[in-house]
Amino acid sequence: MIQLSGVWQETWTNFEHVAIAYLLTASIGWEREQQAHSAGVRTFPIVGMASCGYLLLLSNQPDLAAQSRLLQGLITGIGFIGGGAILKEGTTVKGTATAASVWNAGVIGAAVAMNHFGIAITLSLLNLFTLRALLPLKKWLDRKDRPASN
Repeated sequence: MIQLSGVWQETWTNFEHVAIAYLLTASIGWEREQQAHSAGVRTFPIVGMASCGYLLLLSNQPDLAAQSRLLQGLITGIGFIGGGAILKEGTTVKGTATAASVWNAGVIGAAVAMNHFGIAITLSLLNLFTLRALLPLKKWLDRKDRPASN
């Protein structure tokens, strides 16, 4: 029965990690959904918890080379998913902030898995700040760059 207790303890700890990654990235997804972007309330938490889950699989792995390879593959895969959020319309490119946020969601999940909760919280808050607080500046800069119509 002692071994079963250990399994349940590990299961609970893993659940806590995945849930924290989910919550920290769902808030970013909610913001993107409010702005009607291509990735939103479903994509971001899935990326965050999947990244966390991948790294939790190796949490007891002493082989640093194996951990490094998994992290490299994770970063590449998240970049691929984020790339799908970028859309080119004529001379305009849209979705780069969403793509960067998807990539950041992966890092948030990885940070949670590695018990770097401060990094995960900081990344989540700064991502939200950048998307929300800097939006008026972005709109102003975009308007300023357009040629005046006669």
